[in-house]
Amino acid sequence: MFFHKKEAIHVVNVDEANPRFAQLLLEQFGGATGELSAALQYWVQSFHVEDAGIRDMLQDIAIEEFGHLEMVGKMIEAHTKNVDQTDAFKSSLFAVRGMGPHFLDSQGSAWTANYLNEGGDVVRDLRANIAAEAGARQTYEALIKLVPDEGSKKTLVHLLTREISHTKMFMEALNSLGKLDDPFFGNIQPDETVDLYYNLSSDGATDERGPWNSEPNFRYIADPVKNVQS
Repeated sequence: MFFHKKEAIHVVNVDEANPRFAQLLLEQFGGATGELSAALQYWVQSFHVEDAGIRDMLQDIAIEEFGHLEMVGKMIEAHTKNVDQTDAFKSSLFAVRGMGPHFLDSQGSAWTANYLNEGGDVVRDLRANIAAEAGARQTYEALIKLVPDEGSKKTLVHLLTREISHTKMFMEALNSLGKLDDPFFGNIQPDETVDLYYNLSSDGATDERGPWNSEPNFRYIADPVKNVQS
């Protein structure tokens, strides 16, 4: 059961309408990293989860994301309201589609369920969610660099902050399962190549080494071609 309260989950103030910036904001309404994508992804994932606590977390975050979608929608509405005769409005997607939010990204591409990343395994889904939050945070950071007014900036900083909060929640959920830094999940055991690192981008002079290709976790294959031939 859902109830809608007629006030935003966080204050939304736009100091001065800017329809060109509103078009950029569409990225977080109907885009791949947008709030609609996140809300639907987490909500659907919750039905796959047997752990009551993690299911509750996914549903709570999904509902918050719907609240964020409303905030972005209100910002787009404010940035396009009463400016339909301006050159800035006429040069934007809103000239054809009308004021307010639409299920489009900033380039005019329609939202699609292909943006959603859910696979029915809680470890896989939580890791996908961390990536989703990272993508959203990057988009908000880009928008904040271009924001034309202080009111919009404060709203965007809040939205960026909550992406960080959600990332921490997903990480803690993975940690509670003992899977925060464990790549193994599922029932199929890997074969004997699981700890091999193949040096496939060598320039013959400098090959970078680090914990991602060194003992004790990995066996470094310096010359994969020679190794295969032998």
